[in-house]
Amino acid sequence: MARDDRIPTSRWARAAKVGRLAATQGAKQAGTRVVNLTRDEQSAQDAMARRQVETAKQIVAALGTMKGAAMKLGQVMSFLDVGLVPEEFREEFQAELAKLRDAAPKVSFKDMKKVLEEEYGEKLDDVFESFDPSPVAAASIGQVYRARYDGKDVAVKVQYPGVARAVRSDLQNLGIILRLMKSVAPGLDPQELGAEIRGRIEEELDYELEAQNQRTLARIYKGHPFVVIPDVYTSLSHERVIVSEFVTGRKFDEFKTCADEERNRLGEIIFRFYFGSMYRHHQFSGDPHPGNCLLLDDGRMAFLDFGLFKRISDEVAEYELQTQRLGMEGRGEELIEHLHGGGWLGQPEYYDPDSILEQFHDLTGWYTLDAAMALTPDIATDVMIQMSDPRSRWWGKMRHETLPPEHLFGRRLEMLTLAVISQLRATANWNRIAREWVYGDEPVTELGRQEAEFLASR
Repeated sequence: MARDDRIPTSRWARAAKVGRLAATQGAKQAGTRVVNLTRDEQSAQDAMARRQVETAKQIVAALGTMKGAAMKLGQVMSFLDVGLVPEEFREEFQAELAKLRDAAPKVSFKDMKKVLEEEYGEKLDDVFESFDPSPVAAASIGQVYRARYDGKDVAVKVQYPGVARAVRSDLQNLGIILRLMKSVAPGLDPQELGAEIRGRIEEELDYELEAQNQRTLARIYKGHPFVVIPDVYTSLSHERVIVSEFVTGRKFDEFKTCADEERNRLGEIIFRFYFGSMYRHHQFSGDPHPGNCLLLDDGRMAFLDFGLFKRISDEVAEYELQTQRLGMEGRGEELIEHLHGGGWLGQPEYYDPDSILEQFHDLTGWYTLDAAMALTPDIATDVMIQMSDPRSRWWGKMRHETLPPEHLFGRRLEMLTLAVISQLRATANWNRIAREWVYGDEPVTELGRQEAEFLASR
């Protein structure tokens, strides 16, 4: 549990050093310097960026041939986040992604009603007191409606007709996408990752399983001081329909314009929910996304959508936490041994203690370094680049690394949680918060104290 006080050398460590001295303002300035460091050797960077866009276009084109799984695969494989594309090419790449968005199913209510009545075996009017035919939201494989049941408003998520069959058919072509992915992330094992992705997407097609996931988290967070998981109506949830408590609140675009103090608080809630679910409860939503957060009038935050869900073993969670401890404590030699033993590093001789710690901090420094960090989209983009992009200064070493499948969705959670908090431009000492589950430290924030009291009562 010792803290490493040596002079930090990585870009994130430099940001942290500034953060220790000048808190928020220093961290904000450090974030700009972090991004500037990626702009050396401009011609080489431009060439790699061009190749990145071309590969991205190939992936989009391959997804475009799919009828059911295109958006779902795009959601799961975070490479399609525009943050990985250089600013000068983003407009071009976003146009490619727009082709997928525009291809989203347009299904009439008459057809959606047919799905509902097939699932219930009776007329819709006999199940619900009222049912608004206009969808209130769209999911990747379905739509969400508002209805009345037993005198209460409920949210009814209905799967598009035939989408399960289409997705399963498309998944047969997943290998094509993963081979393209390997060209930009050479450490990936297409066969193993394909099995993991297929398993998660197959589960997401089963709304009864999603209802079970949501019910489990709702039970875990029942009575929580700042997290709300809507209750599920088990008797109304079937393979293609899930019914839950209807919650209303401000959407992300509304509350991301709040004052600094409130945005910092909301960023901490999001961090605590996603990371805390993974490391405290060993089960988590694999889809941190602005659209899945609602700010309630009482200041609590509701989290939605538990189709893309992952459970990890105690051993997997402890392995990741030990990785974080070794990195935080500056124990580079032991970190190399630990990562090699877990299958992350195939050839440990390509690493030395200093370089492994620099790489560790480049990827995780925003929450593993003890400093106030003001997170911004540019910082999130830089982390994504360092993690899986040809422009990464670790690109050569990545060819000797792999990502064990059981850790895939945890890294996705980590990257997308950072992306969401960065859109809020929230500031905190994320390390001091994380130490609660990494080391069992006492909380240092008001939200932490509230959560500790809640956990103790359970």
